[in-house]
Amino acid sequence: MSEELRKAIGGVRDEIDAIDNELLALLNRRASCAQRIGEIKAQHGEAGFVYRPEREAQILRRLQELNPGPLGNDNVSWLFRQVMSLCLSLEQPLSVAFLGPLGTFSESAAVRHFGHAARLLPQVSIDDVFREVEANHADFAVVPIENSTEGAIGRTLDLLLTTPLKICGEVVLRIHQHLLSNAPSLGEVRRVYSHAQSLAQCHEWLNRSLPGAQRIPVGSNAQAAQQAAAEPDAAAIAGDAAAERYALPKLAASIEDEPNNTTRFVVLGRHEAGISGRDKTSLVMSAPNRTGALSYLLAPFTDSGVSMTRLESRPARHTLWEYVFFVDIDGHRDEPAVQAALEELSRRAAYLKTLGSYPAAVF
Repeated sequence: MSEELRKAIGGVRDEIDAIDNELLALLNRRASCAQRIGEIKAQHGEAGFVYRPEREAQILRRLQELNPGPLGNDNVSWLFRQVMSLCLSLEQPLSVAFLGPLGTFSESAAVRHFGHAARLLPQVSIDDVFREVEANHADFAVVPIENSTEGAIGRTLDLLLTTPLKICGEVVLRIHQHLLSNAPSLGEVRRVYSHAQSLAQCHEWLNRSLPGAQRIPVGSNAQAAQQAAAEPDAAAIAGDAAAERYALPKLAASIEDEPNNTTRFVVLGRHEAGISGRDKTSLVMSAPNRTGALSYLLAPFTDSGVSMTRLESRPARHTLWEYVFFVDIDGHRDEPAVQAALEELSRRAAYLKTLGSYPAAVF
């Protein structure tokens, strides 16, 4: 390296060091502000209300709007989620239940929403995830609710019917499925472990590339990675988190059949989220069993100018050949238009439960 080049780089590195010093001071100043907010909340009897999803969403959206680059908005969101996560942990570390073991897409969704400072509590089933929060053993739950190619997660919908928990956030996660194995080549793979949904999402790739391999569904992709790691002629379909955690090489990357394969997760807690300015409301309802009943139920949304973004039918568990309908609409339940639509809907529906209003996912 020439002396001229060394001096030029050295000058830029000195500038980086000075910026790092400023960043360190500012981050600690921000952390001190977070501690002061915790103290103020405690003085007013609200010490338990540490996490405000609407406030976090507003911060991330504002920073994305201000972002001049070269960092992309997704990088800015990731960075400031970690900062907020660390600051929240100074007030009170958040505990988050999710479908385990470690290495699942649910873990990735939990970390994406709450940051790395959250205390992660992997559970063996979606039922257990709900129970951890219902029993006050965890602050929040993160559960999958629908996949862009395989549709709704039935068990999550069933549990939402009866839980007292409220949806207070959502996470939209791009799903990249990889074939992980210690086998030296595809030709050596005799068994493929994965969650049933992931096997379905990679069905065509498996037909082309591993037509003779046995496909074995297991409880989660992380469990699949654990089993594949112990068997030299086995493979797992799982994501990057499982590959890293269980030290499994990628025999093939991004093998999902649909290039835009995405899973939506919901965040569940014991408290309602406030208005963030860009919100959704989820609800479940049933219609009287007569011609035109569903159209009659949906009319209040049109009349109030409220946009419906999702409609999913599900068999009612208590009555044969009866159905409930899961609906997502734009807006918060406390906004006048949504409030008017819900009031009219409550008069028309045989059954109505508002699952929660929450900030739309910030990417």
